[in-house]
Amino acid sequence: MHIRAPGPLAKVRFTETEMPFRAPLSDIRFILGKVVPLAPVAETELFAEATADLAEAVLGEAAKLCDEVLAPVNRAGDMTSARLENGVVRTSPGFAEAYRAIAEGGWVAVSAPVASGGMGLPQALNMAIHDMMSGACLSLQLNPLLTQGQIEALDHHASDDIKALYLPKLISGDWSGTMNLTEPQAGSDVGALRTKAEPNGDGTYTITGQKIFISWGDSDITKNVCHLVLARLPGAVEGTKGISLFLVPKLLPDDDGQPGARNGVRVVSLEHKLGLHGSPTCVMEYDGATGWLIGEENRGMAAMFTMMNNARLGVAMQGIGVAEAACQMAVEFAQDRRQMGVIADHPDVRRMLATMRAEVFAARSIALACAVAGDMATATGDRDWAARAAFLTPIAKSYGTQTGMDVSEMAMQVHGGMGYIEETGVAQFYRDVRVTAIYEGTNGIQAMDLVGRKLSDDGEAAYRLLEEIETGAEVARVTLPDLAEDVWAAAETLRESTEWMVTQEMPDRCAGAAPYLSAFALVLGAHYHLRAALAEGGTGARANLARFHIRRLLPQYTAHLTAARDGANGVMALSPEALAS
Repeated sequence: MHIRAPGPLAKVRFTETEMPFRAPLSDIRFILGKVVPLAPVAETELFAEATADLAEAVLGEAAKLCDEVLAPVNRAGDMTSARLENGVVRTSPGFAEAYRAIAEGGWVAVSAPVASGGMGLPQALNMAIHDMMSGACLSLQLNPLLTQGQIEALDHHASDDIKALYLPKLISGDWSGTMNLTEPQAGSDVGALRTKAEPNGDGTYTITGQKIFISWGDSDITKNVCHLVLARLPGAVEGTKGISLFLVPKLLPDDDGQPGARNGVRVVSLEHKLGLHGSPTCVMEYDGATGWLIGEENRGMAAMFTMMNNARLGVAMQGIGVAEAACQMAVEFAQDRRQMGVIADHPDVRRMLATMRAEVFAARSIALACAVAGDMATATGDRDWAARAAFLTPIAKSYGTQTGMDVSEMAMQVHGGMGYIEETGVAQFYRDVRVTAIYEGTNGIQAMDLVGRKLSDDGEAAYRLLEEIETGAEVARVTLPDLAEDVWAAAETLRESTEWMVTQEMPDRCAGAAPYLSAFALVLGAHYHLRAALAEGGTGARANLARFHIRRLLPQYTAHLTAARDGANGVMALSPEALAS
């Protein structure tokens, strides 16, 4: 940290390589211990090795990696973007060394199948690690997250030969993986894609087309880059039902399974982005590239969605991790900055800091609850756990990324004018995190998924969650009666709105989807804050934070639910022509 000017107008700036960050290890330990316990996951046969001691060791080592290796390169990634040089993407300073630490430490392998060289640990631990990695260096964290998604898809849908060749190399981190969905005319409407796949008669396919917005589409930090590409076979029906999935490596494996001849795939250009400068976002061209079918013909979307839920949860963790980093920087600045006294002592600044910390805790708890539910579903095959994980996924993704944006913006506000100056580093958080509300399904799509597919069970998964919240509030009435009553009342009102939602046609549901999701996130967050307060006896810092959340933030749910139940007429009556004037 460098002080450029003396006295009360001191300007805090950071060097290109210095970005202070402390992995939120204590918060993650507390949540997985007392709020959404990991213990039931470790009691299953599948995850029996995920003991408390092992979890502690894994999280502790991950925290060291984030603090000592990843965080120091974060600023360099922002200041010196990845670049395209003679057809090869060159990564930001320090990224290659930091990535090798990730790969050699086995961090790509955390949740990967044991049979192929992975650790087979619960996603809850993996997602906690992504939380820490995102706060340390989001641009680099994207790489192993994408590779893990490809590992999951191949493990479930690829042939035994493909798995034997590719999985060990992806799991070791020697090779990396990408997802290729988007095209210029096919964003959220994936079914509009035009990339073609022609069978060659020998089990391979020729892939031709262009994909855009491909994160880590190429780099110089792995020996090979393997692309999962959605394309359409000859005669396939229009829309998503006619899409197949193909594995297309940058370098074709030779007879020994090593990177060989260059495939017909290249990076056309790199996008110039608002943030995530260290993460190369590529325009990819497939010109007669050789690929292999993954899964069944015309079932590409189903295969892709195998990895999509965990990918969306990983993006939630990106938002939460960046929010954590921004919160830390804001608190540190507020404790040092003097304007009519230390600004951290001003009530409005304290309000912002408390809001940031309360939102981060709530979002982290929801995301880890989603991960635990997914692990329980995987380990037990219980449909209720699976339904819970599915229901929580759009909430975790939307609320986690919104928290990332809100907290990053608030951190800039705490910094005052210095927050608008790039040298302080705080603006990078907002620029980097902004895209998380867009990719892996926009937050609007998450909300429509929640009120559509996730309420298609007539609200059963939602009602089970609400029952849990109300039962928790009943227990809390002995120790924290005022807070418990507020949470119980919020859950009951949310129940009534859920009953309204499941009786409506989709236009009315979708018009209120975003505020409904926001209300559900607020109530869930209050529930987990209340659990945290009870876990520490109803007193102390966590109880004070719970009181702040429940009294100051939770009441917003009433406004959200009023909007959610207004129906489509008030929205659709505003024509584009009227809105343009």
